[in-house]
Amino acid sequence: MRAAYIEQIGSPDEIRFGDLPDPRPGPTDVLVEITATTVNPVDTFVRSGLFRTALPLPLAVGRDLVGTVIETGPGATAFTPGDRVWSNSLGHAGRQGAAAERAVVPADRLYRLPAGVDAETAVCVLHPGATAYLALFVHAKVRPGETVFVAGAAGNVGSALVVMAIDAGARVVASAAAADADWVRSLGAAEVFDYRDPAPAERLAAVCPDGVDVYVDTFGTNDLPTAVGALAPRGRIVLLAGVGARPVLPVGPFYMKDAAILGFVISHATTAELAAAAGAINHLVADGRLRPRRTERVPLSAMADAHRRMEKGDLRGIRLVVRPDLDG
Repeated sequence: MRAAYIEQIGSPDEIRFGDLPDPRPGPTDVLVEITATTVNPVDTFVRSGLFRTALPLPLAVGRDLVGTVIETGPGATAFTPGDRVWSNSLGHAGRQGAAAERAVVPADRLYRLPAGVDAETAVCVLHPGATAYLALFVHAKVRPGETVFVAGAAGNVGSALVVMAIDAGARVVASAAAADADWVRSLGAAEVFDYRDPAPAERLAAVCPDGVDVYVDTFGTNDLPTAVGALAPRGRIVLLAGVGARPVLPVGPFYMKDAAILGFVISHATTAELAAAAGAINHLVADGRLRPRRTERVPLSAMADAHRRMEKGDLRGIRLVVRPDLDG
């Protein structure tokens, strides 16, 4: 089969496009013909070695896929050939990745695609949607009626956070670039202000006089003084981006509010947590609320360039749909 793969960790130049042996499913695996995959920031972390994990080399890169079941192992009885399916946790912890014509997926990491959902739409929201779910419900444990602030709400994860928080009955206040405010409002945010606002603390205090229950920073700037100042009593700050960030924590105000800071990476999520996230993703993608803003199609052979563009920041607000069939 054709695949985009690496033989050692390193720069995007390490990604090759060529043939790898056809994979075979084990007893509890499912063999999937891949319709579409994509590229996420975490894919670049794995490829570069920034996120250390067990890698079977050569490794087909990538986490996410949408495709069709070809064959199942004898213990993967939940699936049958012809099922339309998806996964978002390949390419790390010893598992081969999704940037290929076919992939073997453990049955407990595979989910059915809802009827009528387009594969290209779905593949763009699988990873951001799961990240948002984990942030809100596994870690922050958001409750109906709470106020959630999303920094960077126009991005892929930020948009998913807005949609999921509102679906859970929370009020969402957000920041984004001025040009993106209408998009964020269309997702249901009650208030949107420019992330360049020179006085973010004052703006937050004005629209959330009782404080923010959950503060999620998708930018990775992790402005903890502003976040702590904005919190309601027992508020929670969720950090999920900013590998190199080294912010100052105002300890006194932080502990006086009985507050909490929670950090996570999706790579550490359990299969049970990912399955719960999958249920929420399927619900929201099926009714059209969880959707990409802008997409771009590229062939599988362009994966090295896709990684370069991701690392340069050229894909902000754009989701790449990587299709094996575009290589002819």
